[in-house]
Amino acid sequence: MDSIWEETARRAHFDALKGNKSTDVLIIGGGIAGILCAYRLKNAGVDCMLVEATEICGGITRNTTAKITLQHGLIYDKMIHRFGEDKARRYAAAQREAIEEYTRLCGNIDCDFEFGDSYVYSFTDRKKIEKEIAALNRIGVNAEFSDAHELPFKVAGAVRVKAQAQLHPLKFLYAIARDLPIYEHTKVVELMPDKAITKHGEITYKKLIAATHFPMLNKHGLYSLKLYQHRSYVIALRGARNVNGMYVDESDTGLSFRRYGDLLLLGGGGHRTGKHGGCWQVLERFAEKQYPNAEIVGKWATQDCMTLDDVPYIGQYSISTPDVYVATGFNKWGMTNAMVTAALLCDLVQGKPNPCAAVFSPSRTILRPQLAVNAFESAVGLLTPTTPRCPHLGCALKYNRAEHSWDCPCHGSRFTEHGALIDNPAADDKKMQRNTLARYGK
Repeated sequence: MDSIWEETARRAHFDALKGNKSTDVLIIGGGIAGILCAYRLKNAGVDCMLVEATEICGGITRNTTAKITLQHGLIYDKMIHRFGEDKARRYAAAQREAIEEYTRLCGNIDCDFEFGDSYVYSFTDRKKIEKEIAALNRIGVNAEFSDAHELPFKVAGAVRVKAQAQLHPLKFLYAIARDLPIYEHTKVVELMPDKAITKHGEITYKKLIAATHFPMLNKHGLYSLKLYQHRSYVIALRGARNVNGMYVDESDTGLSFRRYGDLLLLGGGGHRTGKHGGCWQVLERFAEKQYPNAEIVGKWATQDCMTLDDVPYIGQYSISTPDVYVATGFNKWGMTNAMVTAALLCDLVQGKPNPCAAVFSPSRTILRPQLAVNAFESAVGLLTPTTPRCPHLGCALKYNRAEHSWDCPCHGSRFTEHGALIDNPAADDKKMQRNTLARYGK
């Protein structure tokens, strides 16, 4: 099934590039981050252009749960200890400004925008909840304790932040994108310092923004070590007891809840891409038990880039690439972080200072425990002597029986059973051998 967003939005269409073009700022990637960057730059009077290999919003963006909140799990207590109170305050302020910008823009767009309270709950650890509430209040965010009574199970407690929001992501983005300089079906096949080569023309540029979900320049920035990808799953239920707020478990393997109209969107079943996880089966079993009279009317999955320290990489791609910028690693919170990206990169490409630049800098330290995990998974993937192998950096692919795909546990590339590319960082399809297909009954 497609996401409910795809089934209820009228798509915007854009021509493919034909011939040579030039622009001051080239944006590669037509997801939410790229579109919002193009929107912000155009309205700032900056000459820009966006190219998308397929269709805008055709990748991760179409499968979001579209929660607009500064609550990104239980991160603020950890952030204060890692970075200090000032950077945690700046991170929260950037997210708050993103919510305010959505509120402003959605006042003129029919995209089912509505306010609601946000909750992060814990099954067993009330102390962890209390520490997060204290951290949020220290940095100026009004947070309070809740028993999350709307949930169909008892929890130890939840952090409640009021006046957050949710919307229909595709209705919003198609409206925002309508008058932007966008070219669809325009895949960049070669990238030079001041020129992008596509199959139907060349684009010369002065500055580049890589908004391709997983960064595509392997030689710069160490993103293959700084990121891993995580899959999560959603079912839409009609006839289930609904909720008025947005709920998420503090655990990566827990459940999330939000309402859309008369539907309950239940998320969870998450796992590192290429590894085993609960997938839709966990959600379906939960729904059967808790909502026996409900009907599943939508079912989809998404994939998120995860950083080493819970903070996205937004800024200069690497020290050696001063005119190239990146936005990646939104850690499952792409709605607000995409809006943060637009504000931050719009300033940086114009040479303007931004108070949040140091918080999101991709060049900050990589000496975090997750680095060792990522390095280990890459080593295992490279040394595993099985086929097929990922064309990105050569790791052994794993078959995903729940989604009938070949997934890379190193960096998260995914392919159909016949080798068509689904998710990057791989850039091209993978040719499958006949004996590989035969093993899975194809």
